[in-house]
Amino acid sequence: MNPVVVPIVRFLKGLRRPSRAASARRLRERGETPASLVMREATAADIPALARLHVRTFQETHGGGPTPQIRESQYRQKFAATDGGWFCFVAVRPDGDLVGFAVGQPGDPPDGGGHVNKIYVLRDDQRLGLGRRLLAHLARRFLSQGYSSMTLFSQAENPSVWFFDAMGGERCLAPGGAFHGGYRWRDIRHLAAEED
Repeated sequence: MNPVVVPIVRFLKGLRRPSRAASARRLRERGETPASLVMREATAADIPALARLHVRTFQETHGGGPTPQIRESQYRQKFAATDGGWFCFVAVRPDGDLVGFAVGQPGDPPDGGGHVNKIYVLRDDQRLGLGRRLLAHLARRFLSQGYSSMTLFSQAENPSVWFFDAMGGERCLAPGGAFHGGYRWRDIRHLAAEED
């Protein structure tokens, strides 16, 4: 995509997102607070709900994407693997509904470190600190695995790149200086210290 057009596309996509006040109001209307949403590790029992959440959040952010059936099959394969090569945390409402998730895995050499494979929160639940809490859980897990850095690869036109900037991510730039959506955290200890 033309580098001049990317910020415009990102801005226009961002207009569809609710304000922090609107998200907080919806939460209060449900009788909830940000603290009432729990972060926990996903289990195989979450697969159908996780697949639906993945499809919905991907569509809200990017449009299109695989069906819930395809995502469910992918998650069944991931949960069947016992090599510890990936992990997933979910944000859960008091009624048990999933509203966000983050997937981590070891990064590729030569940089190594941890890699944020996915992080999504439902549009109506954004700007409530859930993404920050999910990222903190990933950072703590990576540190426990001996990784002190992490990467994330998104899309430059993703309306949520401002979040990665705010969380201290360093933009990975191409040799010509273009930004394509990649981020690096050289030291994730500050992220791990975030309160849940």
